[in-house]
Amino acid sequence: QVQLVESGGGSVQAGGSLTLSCVASGNLGTSNTMSWFRQSDGAQRRELVALMSNGGSAVYGQSMEDRFTISRDDATVKLDMTNLKPEDTAVYYCKIDVWATPGSSHEFWGQGIQVNVSS
Repeated sequence: QVQLVESGGGSVQAGGSLTLSCVASGNLGTSNTMSWFRQSDGAQRRELVALMSNGGSAVYGQSMEDRFTISRDDATVKLDMTNLKPEDTAVYYCKIDVWATPGSSHEFWGQGIQVNVSS
């Protein structure tokens, strides 16, 4: 019922920039939170940024705020990434948490997009 379409991934040299975009469609409820995660391998997952539909302040993961910036326009969330480093290489996932009722949310994930940063 909810679909997330991610775009903007690819390969870039260290120091470069990429902008990821995630467009959500479907029944997004009256309140939701969209966020970005990344996974560099099967054992690691990092929550990067999150932004609620009410326009609240973004919540950044540790050491991300100085290089990564999230913005949102309705059901589209963008992640501007600058000064990319090889350690940023990962699969990036967009997630939306749709709050059906207080204390009850439904979680939907994008398919993931690859970001490769070469040194």
